[in-house]
Amino acid sequence: MTQRIPLQDLTSDAAVEHHSPQAKTTGRSPSTSGHIYVREIQGFFQRIRRYSNWLLIALYVGLPWLQWGDRPMVWFDLSAQEFHLFAATFYPQDFILLTWILVLCAFGLFLITVAAGRVWCGYSCPQSVWTFLFIWFEHRLEGPRHRRIRRDNASNTLGSLWRKGAKHTAWLLIALVTGVTFVGYFTPVGGLVRDLFSLEAHPWALFWIGFFTLFTYLNAGWLRHQVCLHMCPYARFQSAMFDSHTLIVSYDAARGEPRRGHRKEVAEAAAGDCIDCELCVQVCPTGIDIRDGLQYECIGCAACIDACDSVMARIDKPLGLIRYTTERALEGKPTRFWRPQLLAYMAALFSMVVLLIGFLNARVPMDVEVARDRQTLFESTAEGRIINYYTVTLRNQDTKEHQYALSATGLPGLRLQGADTFVLAANETRQLRVALNADASALTQPSHPVVLHIVALDEPSISSNIETRFLGSTRQ
Repeated sequence: MTQRIPLQDLTSDAAVEHHSPQAKTTGRSPSTSGHIYVREIQGFFQRIRRYSNWLLIALYVGLPWLQWGDRPMVWFDLSAQEFHLFAATFYPQDFILLTWILVLCAFGLFLITVAAGRVWCGYSCPQSVWTFLFIWFEHRLEGPRHRRIRRDNASNTLGSLWRKGAKHTAWLLIALVTGVTFVGYFTPVGGLVRDLFSLEAHPWALFWIGFFTLFTYLNAGWLRHQVCLHMCPYARFQSAMFDSHTLIVSYDAARGEPRRGHRKEVAEAAAGDCIDCELCVQVCPTGIDIRDGLQYECIGCAACIDACDSVMARIDKPLGLIRYTTERALEGKPTRFWRPQLLAYMAALFSMVVLLIGFLNARVPMDVEVARDRQTLFESTAEGRIINYYTVTLRNQDTKEHQYALSATGLPGLRLQGADTFVLAANETRQLRVALNADASALTQPSHPVVLHIVALDEPSISSNIETRFLGSTRQ
């Protein structure tokens, strides 16, 4: 249901600005250069954004606290070089997976942009999520937009200082929770919180908590729209992916122009539906006027849509003067959703998802590295056999214990000295010194290829074959 706003409330903020000699119609402060006073608005799209924001914040804060067995569900253990994601554990040699996932996310973002513009920015981007959270607290602790403007243009009083102090305290607490949570993805968050309260936290942990606390406080509290306009590269190149069929937030100038005053006695019969209340500007987090056309500063949050719909409902006009639409629709032309650019991104995204799933299914939860002993190339025994030494590093990447068997092939009579079976616990890494020996008469050249076979006896599908070289003299 669309929120109805009394007409006198539509003009309260404008009156504050118009009586200031520094007043602007861009939504920015009449007293502070570059600062934007965002007005809170209710509506259909803002409910969607609010629910998605709270869900994303809950996931971010909650995931480090969830356990998977005896470890956190999501834990990037840098000291052990293990990266735990739910039931899976990844290692630095699986870095290609991270690259793959990042490319997958990039193509997903491109696909969303071609189809629906910057909805990612308006509803899911961390910068927008935390900025709207800070604005939510600002509105409740300092009051509505027009009151914040009046306080900032008046002399400081005890009441205004108290409100500002409470706001910045809330911002810092949110930023602190954000910083602690971020570090909690790299060290168990329960122990981290206990160490903070007992003043035993590691200096590096304190440094990164402080860094991300300050980073969050500045980005979401002070910089806000500057990050979207000047620091985010997406704002600059996203226009290259737009076309006339892309769904964007637009003002219907054919219906709204020429604008008329909000007072009926000065309204003209031939005027458009826009009453020039500037509510769409006041609710915009980047301070733009959507009536000026599509601008790269627009993050597609639809706050102006909800604001304009509330006004149209109040003056008994059809909703949708500002709406999600396409340039072709505004021109009265048909819009095509399925088009070559969109289909190409969908095909690329689908192909990468299939390949990634196939790679994960084929991934063997075991990593093996074999290195020859470089100190001793080979040894000869009195029985006429040649011995080569190797260091085998075996990592059990599974979530359960396995018993492994080691064998070698490649030369007649090739034998493995020492134990050929061993047990590794889940996520355990072990180095083994392995000796292979063969009859000298079997060597026909100085270097022969041999293969080390490692297989999990309790799960034969987990196996690996590593080729190495066996060195020896061919002289009898």
